[in-house]
Amino acid sequence: MRYYVVDAFTSEAFGGNPAGVVLLGKNGAFPDDELMRKVAAELRYSETAFVQQNGPTEFTVRYFTPAAEVDLCGHATIATFGVLRQEGIVPTGAVCMNHTLAGDLQVKIGPRVMMQMAPPRHVDQAVDVERLHHIMAGASQLQWPELPVEIISTGLPDIIMPMSTVEDLNAMQPDMAALAQLSSELNVVGVHAVVLTDDGFTGHVRNFGPLYGVPEESATGTANAALTHYLHRNGLITAPCECRFLQGEAMNRPSVVATTLRDDGNIWVGGDSRIIARGDLLVS
Repeated sequence: MRYYVVDAFTSEAFGGNPAGVVLLGKNGAFPDDELMRKVAAELRYSETAFVQQNGPTEFTVRYFTPAAEVDLCGHATIATFGVLRQEGIVPTGAVCMNHTLAGDLQVKIGPRVMMQMAPPRHVDQAVDVERLHHIMAGASQLQWPELPVEIISTGLPDIIMPMSTVEDLNAMQPDMAALAQLSSELNVVGVHAVVLTDDGFTGHVRNFGPLYGVPEESATGTANAALTHYLHRNGLITAPCECRFLQGEAMNRPSVVATTLRDDGNIWVGGDSRIIARGDLLVS
């Protein structure tokens, strides 16, 4: 199996969000689930994508964290199709089909990779906001805006949590054990915190998913798509529009995640990627 280490949502090496990508070849069978999890744990990135080619532009992709399989991962998808383009497996201009556990999603191969997200949905489940704020603030004294906290999914459910200032966002020190417990109770991946800005970005964001072995991610496609739906749902943006989110600042891995909200409410997410390593996995 051929593997790659790819920085997604950046054109610069050592920026963005690193992901593992493992190519199984055309009609190559997926390995045992536990082996894929172990490979993800060995590579030590938040997600590793395992890619089966079904046709010239048709693929099945499965995503593993070091702890478990997840239905979809935005940054690992951007990394995957960036590899397929850069290795000449799919051409620039192609529209690919990505079969995932979250559904069948299109991916457009252009100057940047843009992926269709699963239809956005609001999860009608109450969040104890006072408990959430206590968990997320940790030792910090933070201010909170008059905006709702909601659970939104575009393939994976996340708690969207608005914050008041970029300074508060970067000062946040979540209690990871307590957040993992809350995430398990609410059946969400984690928390996506946002501060809305007018500095060339729609917002600055941070994402936390300790339940899945990911204390913090430097770029999160699914969560920023969910955030885009949240902003539209709450009247903060109107369709059609494009958004740009800056993530990873607190990790010294700045990432730019682009989203497109269409008139029909569908959301696409995309960005650049950079291969920084490749090799062969000597396991089967």
